[in-house]
Amino acid sequence: MQLPAEFVTKYQEILGQEAPAFFASLSQQPLKGFRLNPLKEDEKKVAYSLAEPVPYVATGFYGAVSGHSLEHQTGYVYSQEPSAMYVGEVADVSPGEVVLDLCAAPGGKSTQIAAKLNGAGLLVSNEINHKRATILAQNLERIGAANVLILNEDPATLAHTFPGYFDKILVDAPCSGEGMFRKDPTAIKYWHKDYPAQCAARQKEILREALKMLKPGGQLIYSTCTFAPEEDEQIVAWLLTEYPELSCLPIKKWKGMDAGRPELADGNRSLENTIRLFPHHFQGEGHFIAKLKDQRPAPTIQKQSGKKNKKRRGKGKQPELFRHLNAEEQELWTTFAGQMFKEEVFLIQGLRCLGNKLYWYPEEWPDISTLKFIRPGLQLGTFKKKRFEPAYSLVLYLPPSICLRKIAISVEEWKKFVAGNTLTLLQDKQENGWYLLTCEGKSFSFGKLVNGTLKNFFPKGLRFKP
Repeated sequence: MQLPAEFVTKYQEILGQEAPAFFASLSQQPLKGFRLNPLKEDEKKVAYSLAEPVPYVATGFYGAVSGHSLEHQTGYVYSQEPSAMYVGEVADVSPGEVVLDLCAAPGGKSTQIAAKLNGAGLLVSNEINHKRATILAQNLERIGAANVLILNEDPATLAHTFPGYFDKILVDAPCSGEGMFRKDPTAIKYWHKDYPAQCAARQKEILREALKMLKPGGQLIYSTCTFAPEEDEQIVAWLLTEYPELSCLPIKKWKGMDAGRPELADGNRSLENTIRLFPHHFQGEGHFIAKLKDQRPAPTIQKQSGKKNKKRRGKGKQPELFRHLNAEEQELWTTFAGQMFKEEVFLIQGLRCLGNKLYWYPEEWPDISTLKFIRPGLQLGTFKKKRFEPAYSLVLYLPPSICLRKIAISVEEWKKFVAGNTLTLLQDKQENGWYLLTCEGKSFSFGKLVNGTLKNFFPKGLRFKP
């Protein structure tokens, strides 16, 4: 690997005698890992080896996974670099919390947080780049979380909409990417000696807006995938100086994890509470993690009046995002749900329509009608000319055990189906209609049975040949 001369000089000065080992580690093969998804039924029932667990992540394992495997398509596994896994662990999210992942694409940390919420609370997952936001949406859809909003906004707009709203905010900041050099050598091409300082200026802008959205008593988790002190210790030192209500919390250090270095910033000893991950010490790529707490006391919760105070942007009256189901739509959904589910899965009070699409969007969730979004809640399906067509996102949410109408097919049949083919069920004599399709106990699609033929409703844009 050909490293920039100024990069080499910089880290020779910072690391001293450790520099040769550090540079040598950047030429080694990157380590791969994956996480299991506890939102899924029998989540450990996968074809991948679980013999090498990641010690600091209960759901993490070393090893590579294929994007064309059954486990990946159904959201049972998520490929994630081992260092990056620790950021989600440091966030220490609990069910019921309201969490913002501000710079979320491609979605590794958001999928981890959503799993920890376990259906209770809310995750707002945001990405400013639209193309990356669509990738984020696909990754979050696959894990089957219902309590997620995926937005495509800039931090300042979000701060205007969500002042003091979140219990925890994760800022995995856009950075110079030094820690990814061996995983993505193209990152070297973008590096120059002033690049970390330029990134640090942008990180400060993002953090200023992020802190406007943090509740008193809330926590900010800041991370980068760079070694640069300008973007790591110096950013945290700036935060502690600029925002005296913040304190830097200690983070548990596992084998190979280094403490932050106060001497690389202003000498504040609390910077030792942060974590550096160096590839010559640790099994993973380069990372930096800090956890800060707003020490102001949390406000006393007061009962709201009957009227809702909805914050709006722009002039004039803004249109409501959702509408309630009409009588025909309610009947179509009730009929489908009665045929499909053993129990009531979605309360009717939480159902909303956006055009002809049906979403799960509980009334207590925030008003996002003035924001750009990719996924406004969990899409359950679409109403079409006196019929209801269930959505792919509903498939990935549903555990087979709660479904009445389901058909189990073989791995070979699954391969044909996800490639876009119909299936003929010679021995099945079930009545026509919608069925949840499973393979090895995993929900993977809806199919419509018509006289022994399963019509294919696997999304055309996602079809592939395993």
